[in-house]
This record gives sequence, structure tokens and C-alpha cells, in this order.
Amino acid sequence: MIIKKITQAGNSVLRKKAKRVLDIKSPKTERLVKDLIDTMRGSSLVGMSAPQIGQGLQVFVTEIRKTINRDIKEKDDLRIFINPKIIKMSKKESIGYEGCGSVGSAQLFGPVKRPKEVTIEAMNEKGEKFILKAQGLLARVIQHEFDHIKGTLFTDKISDYKKIMSGEEYKKLGKN
Repeated sequence: MIIKKITQAGNSVLRKKAKRVLDIKSPKTERLVKDLIDTMRGSSLVGMSAPQIGQGLQVFVTEIRKTINRDIKEKDDLRIFINPKIIKMSKKESIGYEGCGSVGSAQLFGPVKRPKEVTIEAMNEKGEKFILKAQGLLARVIQHEFDHIKGTLFTDKISDYKKIMSGEEYKKLGKN
């Protein structure tokens, strides 16, 4: 298991649009996916994108599970998204607290308004195309990680800066 150092806000790779992966089945892409999974799990996060480990490529992983900061009611297995494209978003939105391993090493949380449901098209690690309709926390995490490959941080989308809080306070509130 190799846990990569998470790239922090201020590093230019987080603000650049990531490039498409051309050879999905290559050893380099396989290694990237494994590093993303190991780093996400080792850092107690529910999502991780390639730019967060310094790779400007359109790849992210999600796994909705209990973490240090979240006591999850809804779980979702590990998912791998390569060259993803959000093809539909619901008009209904919700505000939820988000944090990020790339922002203050996951110790800053703030409210972000996002569509409640999204439909995403991507390739898996085998190079197979899939379409997924997601809602709830999975939809939020997908949008958050998709933003990373577009060069956007969740802090760009905080809806009320007066409600920002530390990881310690976030845990006390039991937000998820």
C-alpha cells in the first residue's frame, strides 16, 4: 500500500484542467488507480482525484464508507471513474458540508450547494464504458471529484463563508 502525499491548495496542478487518459489499460494508469485508492483509504476520505496526488489526469475514485470525519448511513462500494463526463444534473439542489484532503489537509469544512442527483458517463479500470445515476452523498462526492479534474476546489463553491468550520467542530456536529 502506497499512500501518496496529498497535493495542497496553492499547487497549480489543482487549478488546471486535467487531461484525458489515452491508454486506460496501461501499467501507468493501473498504478495511478491503485495509488488513488490507497491514498483515499489511507487518508480516511470518500473520494480522491488524480490532481490531488499531483497527476493532471481525468481519473477519480469514490468509496462511501465511515471515515474519521463522517459517520455514513449510506454506503457505496469502490468506484473508478476514468475520463468522466457529467451528462445530467437534477434541478433540485441541496446544501451539504464538504471538506477536502487538498484544503488544509481535510481540516476545513463548508456548506456547498449542489444538484441532488447526477448522471455520469465514464470508463472503468478495464476500459469499459458505464453510465451511473447517483444521488445523496455519492452524487455530492462525484461532483466534488469531477470539479477537481476541471481545476475547481470546493472552496470556490461555498455558499456561506460564515458557516465554515474546522474538522474538529464538524465531527462534533456529526455532519455528513
